[in-house]
Amino acid sequence: MSDFFPIKGFDHLEFYVGNAKQAAFYYSKCFGFTNTAYRGLETGSRETASYVMEQGDIRFVLSTGINPDHPISKSVLKHGDGVAVIAIEVPDAVDAYKATVERGAEAAIAPTEEEDGRGIFRYAAIHGYGDVLIKFIDRSDYSGAFAPGFEPRYSDRPLSYETKLKAIDHVVGNVEVGGMERWAKFFADTMGFSLLVHFDEKTISTEYSALMSKVMQDGTGKIKLPINEPAGGKRKSQIQEYLEYHCGPGIQHVALATDDIIATVAHLKAAGVEFLDTPKTYYENLEKRVGKIDEPVDKLAELGILVDRDEEGYLLQIFTQPVQDRPTLFFEIIERHGAQGFGEGNFKALFEAIEREQAMRGNL
Repeated sequence: MSDFFPIKGFDHLEFYVGNAKQAAFYYSKCFGFTNTAYRGLETGSRETASYVMEQGDIRFVLSTGINPDHPISKSVLKHGDGVAVIAIEVPDAVDAYKATVERGAEAAIAPTEEEDGRGIFRYAAIHGYGDVLIKFIDRSDYSGAFAPGFEPRYSDRPLSYETKLKAIDHVVGNVEVGGMERWAKFFADTMGFSLLVHFDEKTISTEYSALMSKVMQDGTGKIKLPINEPAGGKRKSQIQEYLEYHCGPGIQHVALATDDIIATVAHLKAAGVEFLDTPKTYYENLEKRVGKIDEPVDKLAELGILVDRDEEGYLLQIFTQPVQDRPTLFFEIIERHGAQGFGEGNFKALFEAIEREQAMRGNL
């Protein structure tokens, strides 16, 4: 694995939303994020309002357009609330931009410098699948709260709150039939990413539907981008449902890592976050299927947490319901004990749970 330019990791994910103030309240009260910086009318921004939300090493930026003609407003009208920008921190945004564009990526934002009293903030962006932007961020000469134009907001609450979320594990995209190969090749050709694992329609299927997925990652393993596409089945797959309601390809879910999934999920549920239901039969003979685990099975069953094992260890995971009215974006909570996979052993149980939700929406 050899990237075409150095990558430090995820810098942030930017959500385009209809009401950033209310979204910030939701992610604070339900997911335990802290608002650390703000840009809006009060700071001189006449077109957008943005709230920087942080927890552990996770940074979300929630942005809304203040007038209906702004591109963010148009994006929300088309796609609904969702992740619009995958921002990657790099030591040199110009180098990253040139490396990708020279290899065939479509330019979105030319290399840009913004300066204030805390230094120079540099960034550039290319187009990804659908309307998603891949943004390169260089903070090497900047020490401000987030970026020029943002004012810091202070809180006594630590950035690792009771929910104990610590990092972005992976970001999953859904693309149209035939798009998976093209976008996997895009990340390989323009950024030097490599294929970590490929799941075909036999691996990810139920009686009614199926999908295919390729997981692309950078050379350090810090950036993992699974790409899903629908496969043929008796009924509509969850990927096809997403594509219809999102009006095209986009980011399906964000996996957030924790070191204590039982405490994390308990807090999230108490705060009102809704999760997919797991049948109690899933936990019958669980340790015979996945081997010895450190967590009490009865507590996992109470919370609906899934378990899977690969040759390197095991993982625990659970998936939220969609976090907006459209059945599009949702979150995964994951705790890894050596395992580097994505819960392949849980695919059938997971997708049957999703299909039950689709049926309730009348979309199966």
